[in-house]
Amino acid sequence: MIVVTGATGNVGRRLVETLAAAGEEVTAVSRRISAEDVPDGVRTMRTDLAQADGLKQVFDGADRVFLLTSGEFLAAGGDVAEVVAAAGEARIVLLSSQGVGSGRHAPAFEEAVKASSPEWTVLRPGGFASNAFQWAPAIQADRVVAAPFGDVALPVIDPADIADVAAAVLRESGHHGRTYVLTGPEPISPRRQAADLGDVLGEPVRFTELSEDEARAAMSAFMPPVVVEATLAILGSPTEDEQQVSPDVERLLGRPGRTFAEWAARNAAAFK
Repeated sequence: MIVVTGATGNVGRRLVETLAAAGEEVTAVSRRISAEDVPDGVRTMRTDLAQADGLKQVFDGADRVFLLTSGEFLAAGGDVAEVVAAAGEARIVLLSSQGVGSGRHAPAFEEAVKASSPEWTVLRPGGFASNAFQWAPAIQADRVVAAPFGDVALPVIDPADIADVAAAVLRESGHHGRTYVLTGPEPISPRRQAADLGDVLGEPVRFTELSEDEARAAMSAFMPPVVVEATLAILGSPTEDEQQVSPDVERLLGRPGRTFAEWAARNAAAFK
């Protein structure tokens, strides 16, 4: 049985659907989840991983776990080591971040999993294409995207590709002790993302560049300061590794990752 945490998010929802369609027994876990959120036959559990009391029940019977943690998990006092201990002998696939490898983010989550899990695989995605959802209100109202560092290109990844990789790693053998970097198939700048969104909407979307201070103020409304600074550093001064396309998605899936334009076309309704 496979336990999928973060089962209602951009990655987790598709992962649950993919695993269920493949005939796997799945338990979908989230703080807010109901039977309507998952395919028929998928067991749901509404729980907070930061609350240690119910962890044993969450992982009861699991032999594989997709583990997603977050800033909210840390803020609530969550301990990854406790979660891993509750998972027992289950193989763990951890959704981490490319920023760990580049030194932008702390490695505590990865270290805890590697130290405690009998078998582990780490997925380190770069920036998500779905971060563009933050532009939806402005695009709907004024057909405009406002973002910093308009011409700095990064290979953002479609969350659907992260889910597809996670499903493959969970269902296949041979991934123990591996760390995979997941990116899209090409670097793309915010300015070009705005143009791609305009193409799928059939009318131009104007790009306006925010200063770094303006972006910092906007991001501080929903991110902790340390995450804001790390994010601005990646967006404005990426390392060579952060700008490179990783071959891992194509190696694992046998196909290139989806482009931002493909993601935009699939999610056009959110911007109309």
